[in-house]
Amino acid sequence: MAEKFRYGGQAVMDGVMMRGAKTIATVVRHPNGTLAKKVHPLHSIYTGRWRRIPFTRGVIAMLEAMILGMEAIFFSTNVALEDAESTDSPDAQKEGSSISKPLLWVMMLISLGLAVALFSILPLFLSNLILRGQGGSLLFNLMEGVIRLLIFLTYLWGVSFMPDIRRVFSYHGAEHKTIHAYEAGDELTPANVQKHTTAHVRCGTAFLLAVMLIAILIFGLVGKQVLWLLISSRILLMPVIAGIAFEITQYGARHMDNILLRWMAAPGLWLQKLTTRQPDDQMVEVAIAALKEVLIADGVVPAEPAVVVISAEPQL
Repeated sequence: MAEKFRYGGQAVMDGVMMRGAKTIATVVRHPNGTLAKKVHPLHSIYTGRWRRIPFTRGVIAMLEAMILGMEAIFFSTNVALEDAESTDSPDAQKEGSSISKPLLWVMMLISLGLAVALFSILPLFLSNLILRGQGGSLLFNLMEGVIRLLIFLTYLWGVSFMPDIRRVFSYHGAEHKTIHAYEAGDELTPANVQKHTTAHVRCGTAFLLAVMLIAILIFGLVGKQVLWLLISSRILLMPVIAGIAFEITQYGARHMDNILLRWMAAPGLWLQKLTTRQPDDQMVEVAIAALKEVLIADGVVPAEPAVVVISAEPQL
C-alpha cells in the first residue's frame, strides 16, 4: 500500500508556498486584500523515481527547497514590487517591476555561496584560529560543530528582529497550522486552523538542525587533515549529510508515537520558536488557499465551483 503523501510548504513575503504531489502553489496577499496565485506542475525530477530512493531523495529535496523556494520568494517579491510601483505611479509599466529569471538564478547562486561560506567554511577557520593546532581530531570536530551551531542560532535570533522577517515567520506559523489541521482531518477554516500549534516535526528548521548535528559525526570520519582537504570535504560531503538528515527526520515524523523519537525531535520543535510566530486569520486564509490549490490539483478535494455573475443589463 502506497504511503499517503505528506504535504508541506514554505513561507514567503506576505504569502505561503505549498508543495503537492503534482503541483506547487504560491499564494500572496496584495496590500489591497486580494490574493495573487501562481500554480504550476512540478518537474519530473521532483516527482520521479529518484525522489523515492532513500538518501537520494534527501539530496533532491534539498535542491527542491532551494530552487522552488527561491522561485516562490521571487514571485512574492514581484507582487510586492507591482503593488509599490502601481501606488507610486498608476500608469507605470509592469514590465519594469519584475525580477527576471536570469537574475533569480544569479541571486540564488550568490545566496548558496554565502551559506556555504557562513556555515561551512567560517566554522572551520574559527576552529583553527581558536585551537591553533592544539588537540586531536575529536576536539577539533567538536569545536567546529559547536561553532557552526552557534552561528546558525545567532543568525536565526538576529534576523527574527527584522520586521519583514517576523512577518514571514508568522506566515511560516500559518503554513504549519494549516498542515496540522489538514492532517487532523479538520475542515480548513481559519477558526479550525488556529487551534493547532505553529511547530511541526517535518519543518525545514528541524531538518537544518539535524544537518548541523550529523555533520559533526560525518566530518569526524574525515579527521584532522590539511586545510584544503578539510574545505573540500565540507562542501563535497554536504549532499551525503543532507541525505542522512532527511531520512532521519522523515522516519521520526512517521513514528512520533515512539517516546525516544519524540525526545530526539524535541530540539527541532523548540528551535521553531525562533522561526515561527502566531499568524492572524488573514495569514491563515492565505495558507489555506495555497493548500487547497495543490489538493485540488492532486484530486484530493473537488474544485470549488466558479461564481457565475448574471448581468441584469441587456446585451448589445
